Amino acid sequence: MLRTTAGLTAALLLAWTGSASAADTVRLPAPTGPHQVGVTTLHLVDRDRPDPWPDARGRARELMATVFYPAHDVRGYPVAPQMTPKAAETFGWLDVTAAHPELPKSGVDWAATKTHSHVGAPASPVRRPVLLYSPGAADPRTINTTLAEDLASRGYVVVSFDHPGETSEVEFPDGRVRIIALPADPRTHPEIFRAMIDTRIADTRFVLDQLEVLARGQNPDAAGRALPRNLSRALDLRRIGMYGHSAGGTTAAQSMYDDRRLDAAVNLEGYLDHGTAQPGQPGELLPVARDGVDRPLLLYGTDGYRDARYDSSWAAMLAHGGCTMKRVVTNATHWVFTDFAAMAPQFQAAGLMTAADRVKLVGAIEPSRSVPHVRGAVAAFFDRHLR
Repeated sequence: MLRTTAGLTAALLLAWTGSASAADTVRLPAPTGPHQVGVTTLHLVDRDRPDPWPDARGRARELMATVFYPAHDVRGYPVAPQMTPKAAETFGWLDVTAAHPELPKSGVDWAATKTHSHVGAPASPVRRPVLLYSPGAADPRTINTTLAEDLASRGYVVVSFDHPGETSEVEFPDGRVRIIALPADPRTHPEIFRAMIDTRIADTRFVLDQLEVLARGQNPDAAGRALPRNLSRALDLRRIGMYGHSAGGTTAAQSMYDDRRLDAAVNLEGYLDHGTAQPGQPGELLPVARDGVDRPLLLYGTDGYRDARYDSSWAAMLAHGGCTMKRVVTNATHWVFTDFAAMAPQFQAAGLMTAADRVKLVGAIEPSRSVPHVRGAVAAFFDRHLR
């Protein structure tokens, strides 16, 4: 969950004093499926819904989404960076300073990391199951590239989207970079957490609507930017799943409860209640935990991230039995479900991160175990329920 208060916004006032020198380029694990991966971005504007957060109040809600998909041919199409230069610059002083203090304060070129996905490559013209991804509070969608790419390489179309206003940074096609603007800490202000989750669910519903536009052969991008060839033919909207990390896991579970278009969901260690003014203490259960759900839900957690809120809301969800199941990654903690699982050990090996900070962020588990564990469990769950 979000670690700081509107203190993330206040971090803008801090001077960035990190060194300009960069460590060896951080590498993301290669996808393991049989397909090459293509990638594109969509700028989506919901003109019927005003943005709820203070920095954009009254303006139309706008989102950025990244679409990963099995490619027909990647020759001649460049490999995408994990982050754009502007997003990387903002991440390097805002997210590192305020959201993830365990990360190196200097010595990392956040813009240098490459993905394994090829920008604009034509999609394979075969209908594929679709997966949505919602990131944790404060985290950008780009910090779960590893899992998204792997799922795409296994034959899914993965649509990863931010929730602007509560994400450390979101860059739009015109060069604007929007930073976090929550008015208070959702851990201690249940009304903010409720507004955040309600906004995320509305974002999810809008993304699903726009995928229907895309599947009809139309272009949902706000500026009508060119789409990769065959992309609309790659979507099978009869088979849709969603996964999310932390607040994104909360979003995935509750969105499936609310929207029958979602057939299965994975909650990567997100609370299933609204919390209270006392951090970590249980609050009112979300409807999905109160009532249960009639479609498959995987609760996927770690042995290193526990509090009363987590224990009670997950226990309530599991008490319904039926379609809900649980898995645990051992010797791990909360951000092992993100790209940090592979990146933190590289920072430690380069002398940029202490062992204690690495364990605090992702646990002591080696990436050779954690990355295949998470990839395999999520893929197996969706293979079982969407294939």
